[in-house]
Amino acid sequence: MVIRVRRKSDVASSEITPKEVYVNRRDFLGRTGGALAAAGMAPLVAEPVRPREWRQEAHVAPPADYGEELRGELNPYDDVTEYNNFYEFGTEKDDPYKHSGDFEPRPWTVEVGGLCHNPGKYGVEDLVGMGEIQDRIYRMRCVEAWSMVIPWRGVPLRNIISRLAPMTDAKFVAFETVYRPQQMPGQQRNVLQWPYVEGLRIDEAANELSLLATGLYGEDLPNQNGAPLRLVTPWKYGFKGIKSIVGITFTEEMPPTSWNISAPHEYGFYANVNPNVDHPRWSQARERYIGKGLGRHPTLMFNGYEEEVGHLYAGMDLREWY
Repeated sequence: MVIRVRRKSDVASSEITPKEVYVNRRDFLGRTGGALAAAGMAPLVAEPVRPREWRQEAHVAPPADYGEELRGELNPYDDVTEYNNFYEFGTEKDDPYKHSGDFEPRPWTVEVGGLCHNPGKYGVEDLVGMGEIQDRIYRMRCVEAWSMVIPWRGVPLRNIISRLAPMTDAKFVAFETVYRPQQMPGQQRNVLQWPYVEGLRIDEAANELSLLATGLYGEDLPNQNGAPLRLVTPWKYGFKGIKSIVGITFTEEMPPTSWNISAPHEYGFYANVNPNVDHPRWSQARERYIGKGLGRHPTLMFNGYEEEVGHLYAGMDLREWY
């Protein structure tokens, strides 16, 4: 069965970053001196897609917005799994890949609580079973201004929220990462306040693009990418991507978030990809697209998903609510 919901921001299935690019970006970054990641959504085939098929069939071209000079094959799968942010394993980009081997993602439970009618402790299989597993291609852009196209596998968060039945007073959804300092050596350092916490307004969480991801490239999530369950919000990628989730809580008040606690002048609660609002230490106006090394290119508002999410922020001053 093919799931096909075409949108203006969709990325064609022919534009998927090859697995070798996704997992193997350290060598590329050494050659180009930078990183990037953008991604757009286009649901894929519902049945599993094996890694061999990704390697043979998936050659990526950037979105049309980037211009003809950026089209062509992009970097492989190793980039995504060997170069990423997961401070629970260390602050260097390759620390999650190097130091997550002892992490145990099974068995796994998620504690659901707060203002909802169906609280409780759910096995990850039961939680994921609240919706239909889908393959989606998202254009992803990191806060550090690099971008690529990534095929995720997971369940629309809106389906899970619906089954958990939040009360009418619930305005926000809070998430919490597992705390296991013996398996996650980064948690032995006071880089952030542990455990890591994140949050979304409930209408953001229920947006059609929000995904609780269980895999990528047709496989289960690797430890270093947030196994067994992580949040994917492509218009906030790099800001809102909490990994290894063990807690979901519905609240009336805006919940704390780890980066807002650590650096409130740099990271607001909403944290949208917005080329008009610079990070205090770098510009958000331009980004680098992994695989080409052709310099920086304009960042798209909401990472190119304005049609799907712009209405969520109508009337808000996004310089104040950054």
